[in-house]
Amino acid sequence: MAQTLPKCRNIILTLLIFSTLLQAQSHKFANKLSPKSLGFKKEKLTHLHFYFHDIVSGDHPTAVRVAEAPMTNTSRTFFGALDVMDDPLTVGPEPTSKIVGRAQGIYASASLTEARLLMTLNYVFTEGKYNGSTLSILGSNSVFLKVREMSIVGGSGLFRFARGYALAKTHFFNLSSGDAVVEYDVYVLHY
Repeated sequence: MAQTLPKCRNIILTLLIFSTLLQAQSHKFANKLSPKSLGFKKEKLTHLHFYFHDIVSGDHPTAVRVAEAPMTNTSRTFFGALDVMDDPLTVGPEPTSKIVGRAQGIYASASLTEARLLMTLNYVFTEGKYNGSTLSILGSNSVFLKVREMSIVGGSGLFRFARGYALAKTHFFNLSSGDAVVEYDVYVLHY
């Protein structure tokens, strides 16, 4: 009897160690999947064209300053300014044009030497086929260049797994009020 007790303990201990190892191996952090397993079909390239209305003046601004550095108002580039936006996206450049979405996010004056904004925002679409879908933009915007390019880093809805770029061209800029209308051509790869 004295010899069977150590044998049983060894067997039980071995089984416990083995079951712990099996359980630890059954949890995975990552798996390789095919796009088809998620219901995605062929990848496609979509071109979107719209106008972005950034209104900072008047009684109903669509972009407001929420923070600034002590030096912002003495800097020629407004370095350190941080603004939050909920700008309408429209089919045409007129303020009365049909709204197809909103540009929601932040931009910050991020250069000491030129008018350059760090843009981080979502295009939130509210019309047509893309209603409820979003595109996420991250990039540098040198506002006085004729054409600026920013990265599309993701999306949701019909734009899941999105990647691409957005080209921005100033259509109208009011130097005294700061209001602007920017034309966007967006090229996005998605499923």
